Amino acid sequence: MNWLSRIISSRGEAQDLAADTADALRHWQALPAPDLGRAHFETRYAVVNTEATGLDLDKDRLLAVGGLAVDNGLILPQDAYYAPLAATPAAALAGLLGFIGAGPVVVFNAPFNRTMLERAFDRHLGLVPDFHWIDLYFVLPALFPERLEKPSRLADWMAVFGIETFQRHHALGDAWAIAQLFLAAQAKSVAQGSTSARALGELERAYRQYRRKA
Repeated sequence: MNWLSRIISSRGEAQDLAADTADALRHWQALPAPDLGRAHFETRYAVVNTEATGLDLDKDRLLAVGGLAVDNGLILPQDAYYAPLAATPAAALAGLLGFIGAGPVVVFNAPFNRTMLERAFDRHLGLVPDFHWIDLYFVLPALFPERLEKPSRLADWMAVFGIETFQRHHALGDAWAIAQLFLAAQAKSVAQGSTSARALGELERAYRQYRRKA
């Protein structure tokens, strides 16, 4: 069952996938749909981040991908993923899909990270996953307006919460910081009644609409 992806006609680099990469994709596409209404602490979230040559979506390219799981309300360092794209981009991206699985994806600054990832998936694998994306860039100010009223940089939120990481501007290093922020967001959202991935998505959409009207 191919519920997870919008398959795009094979072209370019996506035409000749290695056998193990193709097998990994078939396994991923066979995963059952997630229950987005389950409570946070019964859900595995994949915190995903990228490394790129810069921040210009028209000129810069993706260098590496990283991810860290938040499962049952805990960050699981043993459930992590990091891969550079230089040597085998298709295998690196298929591995990222395997790490993510079928559950919700947490990012910071989805317009950049999501676009970079979807372009890479399209180019190297010939598909664009239809994940449930949660963007902390908007979720955090929606939950913590008393700390930062407007969407702000990752560094600003790290400073507000006193969060450090082992390496900034590294896909996995920043994912560690984002995962810690997500734990704070989970706790606050539960207190406000947003107890699931679906509810967080609704909170994000409401805040985006509020910002457009402001």
